Amino acid sequence: MKAKKKKEKKIAKKLLNKYRLVILNEDTFEERLSFKLTRLNVFVLLALSSIFIVVSTTILIAFTPLKEYIPGYSSTALKKKATILNYKTDSLEKVIAINERYFESIKKVLHGELSSLDFNKDSIVEAAKLDVRDIDLAPIKEDSLLREKVDKEDKYNLFESAISKASFILFPPANGTISSPYNAKEKHYAVDIVLAKNTPIKSTADGIVIFAEWTTKTGHVIIVEHSHGLISVYKHNASLTKEQGDLVKAGEVIAMSGNTGELSSGPHLHFELWSDGYPINPTNFIDFE
Repeated sequence: MKAKKKKEKKIAKKLLNKYRLVILNEDTFEERLSFKLTRLNVFVLLALSSIFIVVSTTILIAFTPLKEYIPGYSSTALKKKATILNYKTDSLEKVIAINERYFESIKKVLHGELSSLDFNKDSIVEAAKLDVRDIDLAPIKEDSLLREKVDKEDKYNLFESAISKASFILFPPANGTISSPYNAKEKHYAVDIVLAKNTPIKSTADGIVIFAEWTTKTGHVIIVEHSHGLISVYKHNASLTKEQGDLVKAGEVIAMSGNTGELSSGPHLHFELWSDGYPINPTNFIDFE
């Protein structure tokens, strides 16, 4: 026990022994600074310095923007922007995929790649085997009541109908003589306009080009989708000046007339109008001559 106490006293004495740290001028040996230290003071000072460095570093990393420059850390705002961009990218990919399938289906119809359909006639309706003579158009009781109700509403809604007619006007794609008029009975759902070769073909209204390709039967074909569920089709062109996805204005040149395709017998324009999936007579809305 005595030896143990002596050893402890010896250790305590070493820790408490005083030392002087003196800084001298090397040339003159003049004393500049001096410190009285013990080993215990040095250990305490080093321990406090280490704790201060660790705490300061932790605060800088956790509560200041400096943490963004440390690998593995990122700001909350940056994470939020990345999440929003990820959602937008996913939505855009879905929209692009839907549009691509839509355009591919149109290409297949116009190129004749659907084996279950017959494309011998120069018409989209013929391709779908739609015969209006086989459709029962007799109105049922509910349909008659609905027609009567709509007629009464339209009769007194003069302001809305005036706006609709004034805001949507169809322009002739080209001026010329109609060689083959619209004839639903013969399944010719278009008008053929005789034109000189390379006559400018213009868009009948504002819209977006949803198809602009070459087909064996009808040559260079361009299809424009307009508002109000209207689609215009221009066939047998010599060349096209617009591509799929282009926005066009009413009266803007979209093609040059020609005599292309197996079903063409001379320079002309085969022009079709479709409203909500049904063919309509273009001469009811456009004066070609």
